[in-house]
Amino acid sequence: MKKKLGYIIMTLCLAILWGTIASAASPFDQVLLRWTKTRKFVDEDGANLEVKATYYSAEFIEALVQKEAKDNLWTQQEADDYKYKFLSTLHLDEMIPIQIEFINNGPTMHLGPFDIMAKLRIGNKIYKTTEYDKRFNFKFQGKKEGLIFFPRYDEKTGKDLLKGQSNVRLELSANISPITDGKDTSFVWDIKDDNPQKLYQGTTATRIETDRLLKRLEKLRKDKAEEEAKLKAINDEISTIQNRLDELARQ
Repeated sequence: MKKKLGYIIMTLCLAILWGTIASAASPFDQVLLRWTKTRKFVDEDGANLEVKATYYSAEFIEALVQKEAKDNLWTQQEADDYKYKFLSTLHLDEMIPIQIEFINNGPTMHLGPFDIMAKLRIGNKIYKTTEYDKRFNFKFQGKKEGLIFFPRYDEKTGKDLLKGQSNVRLELSANISPITDGKDTSFVWDIKDDNPQKLYQGTTATRIETDRLLKRLEKLRKDKAEEEAKLKAINDEISTIQNRLDELARQ
């Protein structure tokens, strides 16, 4: 009976301890825990591989910006500037960014070309990376991290790929390392409440929309110049043909 009572007390103490640790974690740490998934593999010889993947949700990005602002004692203007540059780098209006970190204490990893090693499953469809950190193409041991990007919209229809979806699954090939024992490494995130549009407010939204419109205007001007060049070539040919017809008519 004493042993059983002691076990219950120990269990309660541990529960209180973990509750205290969780409550003491910073708001950013709590958000990080929600959006960072970890997998660890250990072989019979002790060689190990840890893989972390962080989905850049609106909640995570906003928390990261606020943490940087707080740590660096930024003004609101400085925080807005950082957010604007950060969102521009992430291309969140076009792509889905995910950060991957490998901590490889095992055989050298050969991931190149990395675009065949990673895929994103949305619903019943699979999508390849559109961009990724090219450092993943080089063999390595130890730590390596970087961003990979997947399309946010259907290339043909322009449809938002995440609309109506409750989760996404990142899948890394079994070939990333022999330590994975021939199995894919996967990470699943619940994204049904994620709304990137929340990030585009105030001056940040204005600046990003201005950039988008300027890029669109530049493309339209380029298209216009090309079409005008084609039209000029057509008009020149018409003029040449008409002149020759006039000459033939006079003969």
